[in-house]
Amino acid sequence: MKFQNLLGRAACFLSMLSLAMPASAAELLPLTQAWQFRLSPASSQAAAHAEATAWRPAQVPGTVHTDLLAAQLIPDPFVAAPEAALQWIGLADWEYRTRFDVPRAQRAQARQELVFEGLDTFAEVRLNGQPLLKADNAFRRWRVPVQKGLLRAQGNELSIVFRSPINKLLPQVQAMPVKLAGNYPSPYGDEPPDAMTGNFVRKPGYHYGWDWGPRYVTAGISQPVTLRSWSGLRIESLQLLQDEVTAERARLRALATLELARAGHYQLRLWQTAPDGRRQLAAEQRGHATEAGLQKIELPLQVEQPRRWFPNGYGEQALYRYELELLQAGRRVDALSQRTGLRSVALKREPDAQGRGFHFEVNGIPVFAKGANSIPFDMFQPRVNAAQLRRVMVSAREANMNMIRSWGGGYYESEAFFDLADELGLMIWQDFMFGGGMQPAYDPAFRANVVVEAREQVQRLRHHPSLVLWCGNNEQEIAWKYWGHGRDMKAADPALAERVWQGYVQLFGRDLRQVVAEEGGGIAYWSSSPGDDLAEVANTPASGDMHYWEVWGNPAHPVSKYLEITPRFMSEYGLQAWPVQATVDAFAPRSEQGISAPLITAHQKFMAGKGNERLLKYIREEFGEPRDFGDFIYRSQLMQAEGIQLAALHHRASRPFTMGSLYWQLNDVWPGAAWSSIDHFGRWKALHFQARRFFAPVAVAALREASGQTRLHVINDRAEARRGELRLRVMTLQGRTLREERQALTLAPLSSQLLTRYADADLLGDADPASAAAVFELQIEGEPPSRSVVYFKPAKDLAWPQASAVQAQVERVGGELQLHVQARSLARGVWIEFEGLDVDVADNALTLLPGESLRLKLKLSGNGKATVEDLQRALRLRVLGSAAL
Repeated sequence: MKFQNLLGRAACFLSMLSLAMPASAAELLPLTQAWQFRLSPASSQAAAHAEATAWRPAQVPGTVHTDLLAAQLIPDPFVAAPEAALQWIGLADWEYRTRFDVPRAQRAQARQELVFEGLDTFAEVRLNGQPLLKADNAFRRWRVPVQKGLLRAQGNELSIVFRSPINKLLPQVQAMPVKLAGNYPSPYGDEPPDAMTGNFVRKPGYHYGWDWGPRYVTAGISQPVTLRSWSGLRIESLQLLQDEVTAERARLRALATLELARAGHYQLRLWQTAPDGRRQLAAEQRGHATEAGLQKIELPLQVEQPRRWFPNGYGEQALYRYELELLQAGRRVDALSQRTGLRSVALKREPDAQGRGFHFEVNGIPVFAKGANSIPFDMFQPRVNAAQLRRVMVSAREANMNMIRSWGGGYYESEAFFDLADELGLMIWQDFMFGGGMQPAYDPAFRANVVVEAREQVQRLRHHPSLVLWCGNNEQEIAWKYWGHGRDMKAADPALAERVWQGYVQLFGRDLRQVVAEEGGGIAYWSSSPGDDLAEVANTPASGDMHYWEVWGNPAHPVSKYLEITPRFMSEYGLQAWPVQATVDAFAPRSEQGISAPLITAHQKFMAGKGNERLLKYIREEFGEPRDFGDFIYRSQLMQAEGIQLAALHHRASRPFTMGSLYWQLNDVWPGAAWSSIDHFGRWKALHFQARRFFAPVAVAALREASGQTRLHVINDRAEARRGELRLRVMTLQGRTLREERQALTLAPLSSQLLTRYADADLLGDADPASAAAVFELQIEGEPPSRSVVYFKPAKDLAWPQASAVQAQVERVGGELQLHVQARSLARGVWIEFEGLDVDVADNALTLLPGESLRLKLKLSGNGKATVEDLQRALRLRVLGSAAL
């Protein structure tokens, strides 16, 4: 009996000791080195591409295409026109492998798991020959427990087979008597046009081709792989709930989720680092876990007189850092850090006589959303680098944008993207990754897969203050209701059509809404763009958001039609243009450039390469016939810039009925014709220079309608009133002033004011409409001057002076290179470039008045060097009505 008591006391002592002993910190072993890849010898493509079946080095994270390019097995997918010859890659199965050792200390931990941050897409994973995982979603994070004893000290082999998503899905899609509508059919015969597979797989939709990018159905280990080993206790997640944020105080709750491998005591400490760098203990709590598993702990905290986060143009982008420490027996065993901004944000849907409004309110301020839609930054996501992201995002802020809609046909953007948005004050409208067509949402397994994906992505991104909206999908509701998708299926199989629609409503009306409500920390959810959150009518000016494509799309109305559509929130509209000459030169030699040249049409994806015909239609309507391909590039950019300017200023002038203007699109996925304002290399098109002017916080908008009526508005996005002067001059193109007026103004805060309306005769008097222009200039103290010029004829019909309109001279002033530009007569669409040199010009796509002079800073990109003489020789000017200089 005494011996039994002794054993019992010993067991009790050991149990208490195990509770008191600290857990060892998690051991992380990155598995991104020494990978190899090959075309699977069993693949259907192996016989035709035997050279790719040998093992070669692979990059992780990476893609099959970029690995093949690095191995010199394929040409550059962006140069010339190799697209058709590379479609076999998407039809092949690919194998990846690596070997790694595991230190003894890591093998001794109680738990091991492999964490795959991204596998694209149908991936079969084995560890030391044992099946470990079958992945089927490129947007999910896969955590796989490794059974004890499977890991060895040396020579562990991790292998992954990626199955062709086309070959895997095509048989079941072809077997469907009535098929779901897809997006863009392949022109290459790799899948039939009536059996598209892209909308059946959780993979970036743009890989299957879009009207601005190529079809490269890639595969690969798209995100890092890590072996994580741990014992005892670890932090699984941290959520910072902002229950109340005002100028006086912020009331927050930190929700910590802990994962326990065994029971034990613990201590949590939450540290706050304020924007000024001051660090303090914000909250602390002790706890005891009685069993293994997940445990949630809430730590309340309060910040007095917080420095709040505001969108660009409304205040500072103050950011706080919170670090959660997990301790056992006084020793730190895990930590997790998050940066966030303190702000209140809401999507306001207030009813009125016309319908319901749609605007975002941040810190109590109704914000007019100014910006653009972003698409993926490359066809091959893993090679997008920080410098590339920064260049585009900083450019967005420089153009006075405050919102980017992250479009749903690509991938959920990286932490780097959202960190930049936080720092730059760019609100993010985030689509879930559904870009078009219809998904098999009637399938419970498909929906369950999406719900896991959505929950992981919302949890990953919810701490970013820039994130202001989650949207279910892009254009799927209007495709079903208005593009024939629903009509055609109802005619073929009414019962299936009802299942498809009810599956849609379940996924986008309920499932994703619930995920955002549970995980999003109060951020709003919107079921589809454009839409009215599943109201009967979608894409209407009366309520919700709009996509407007009757200018450029069908029926290809003239740009003046923009003035006839006044939406609540315009989330898509656009005009196409070619990138600058230097970007075109990167994929096509000058000898093979022409409006109908094969290499050019290969990089024009609209209308299957016939998009230049649509471009010519719009160019000819305003600017006449291009002289050559270089002039075609120039006029396409000018047409795009002036057309989007007209639409954006109309939207801004319609405030508060309209509260958002996001043009399509901000960036490019490759070099080619597109609706972007920044090309694939980060070079600004004319549109982006113009956007900096038409999105300026204080602006004048003189909007001439097709009827010959001009509406004059002054716009103030500032939260305070502004005072200044409006000047009107009617002048000849040569510079003779026919009329001049000045008016003192007070601009109300957060407003647009209609000052007056003019008929053409009111402005022109008896002047020749082909030889005169009306110039409105707004000068507000503390703001850049704003100018709006009204022409009374298309540019092709104006009587431009025959002499050269502009002179330009490169000069060095101090240590700075400058371009001194002088206008002899009215110079519209002044475009400055330097042949053979990559030079950033401080401003471009200019309209200069007769006698006007300005100096523009010049900066050679990268480490480029050139003398003043080199720059002068390379200088090229294009001006409407003048030959290129």
